Amino acid sequence: MTAPDLQPAGQPAAGQAGGGSTRASRPRRRGLHPAWMVAGVAFIALLGAAGFRAAPSVLIVPMQDEYGWSRGLLSVAVGVSLLLYGLTAPFAAALMDRFGVRAVTSTALVLVALGSGLTVFVTAGWQLVLCWGVIVGLGTGSMALVFAATVANRWFVKRRGLVMGVLTAGSATGQLIFLPLLAWLAESSGWRAAALLVSAAALAVVPLVLCFLRNSPAELGVLPYGAPESDAGREAGPAVPAEAHRGSAPPDRADQDPEATPSAGHSARGDDGDVAVVAPGAARRAIEALIQAARTRTFWALVGGFAICGATTNGLIGTHFVPAAHDHGMPTTTAAGLLAVVGIFDIVGTVASGALTDRVNPRILLAVYYALRGVGLLMLPALLSDTVHPSILAFVIVYGLDWVATVPPTAALCRQAFGESGTIVFGWVFAAHQIGAALASVGAGVIRDETSDYTVAWFGAAGLCAVAALMSLGIRKVPRIGAPVA
Repeated sequence: MTAPDLQPAGQPAAGQAGGGSTRASRPRRRGLHPAWMVAGVAFIALLGAAGFRAAPSVLIVPMQDEYGWSRGLLSVAVGVSLLLYGLTAPFAAALMDRFGVRAVTSTALVLVALGSGLTVFVTAGWQLVLCWGVIVGLGTGSMALVFAATVANRWFVKRRGLVMGVLTAGSATGQLIFLPLLAWLAESSGWRAAALLVSAAALAVVPLVLCFLRNSPAELGVLPYGAPESDAGREAGPAVPAEAHRGSAPPDRADQDPEATPSAGHSARGDDGDVAVVAPGAARRAIEALIQAARTRTFWALVGGFAICGATTNGLIGTHFVPAAHDHGMPTTTAAGLLAVVGIFDIVGTVASGALTDRVNPRILLAVYYALRGVGLLMLPALLSDTVHPSILAFVIVYGLDWVATVPPTAALCRQAFGESGTIVFGWVFAAHQIGAALASVGAGVIRDETSDYTVAWFGAAGLCAVAALMSLGIRKVPRIGAPVA
């Protein structure tokens, strides 16, 4: 079956609008839209890269025991990784527009495998920062949540929020799979075996990405899933830089913030009469998007809230929950199992949040999510003990449902407010998420070294969640693009 044959009945192939494409004469048949195949491959890629995101929490204690390094030093390595994870994201979004999703994603997976594999040879703290922090940080950042946003925005018009939620849950699924296994390996065979498993998992996904991940619907001669027939003319253009327009409003839409929409490039008319968008350099485009977005209050509200989101998930709980539980006498494997339960309910919560984002005001969703998270953090110091009891299970379930449920509404607000540059702007917002995570990771490690426990860190994070909830409610109302999808 050729690629255009996969186009659902009732939707024209991309070439029909141009009038001269041979694709227009090919028969259309019912079948699975290729967008779902791409989303499936993207999910597996995110799952494969998630191994390292789960690794530090179970490797901190055994590496501390072997080398005598402080919790603060190990947290610095994690913090650098989280920081680069975020700062790389907006440039990765622009690189995906310029060089293609497939090339950037496969390179990122190789970097994750390299950094994790080299960790087994470290003998000094700076080497750990290089491997864990720099190499893995650049790799994971190159296919962070902007990868999910890019796939969802390019390939889907209908079900976009749901797909964003499912792809975001890919990392949580990886956490669910890897955490107990890595904890068991670290305890039974040593932390080096766990690091090598992460490396192997990332490498295993590369062939799948190279063979089946496609850069855009135009590459297969189809429209994005759910795109109206009126979009056929625009979809007939080039696959890569014009992809920024797919699934979002044209730049002159009345419901788009005029001050928030940077120019993605300039227009040029080809010999066949089609108008193509010529993209500037990836770095330039990312910086231009930041400059334009930074002129709006909406951007800074999203940045502040998402920085707190990162601080209270990846930075604090994701990095320090297992060591904190270990401090209370809980076995590492048991604590890792609880964090895996967070991963289970994260999948449910994120997918549900994606569906809700298609129907409910994203600002309200964000405020509710941050408020619930703050309540959980206030309760955590009284819940940690050497055994598992119903109250700690209730905490991990609620926290799991809330873990990255913030992503779909945040991505939706970026898309609504910043139009064709929404994915790149989301990359910058995500950078703030990881800056918050990095600061929280290092800060909590220092607090633990100075006070011998994490209580101050838990309470401080709860206060920040209250601030994030208020900031979310204060975001300027952005008109929704498109009607809710049934």
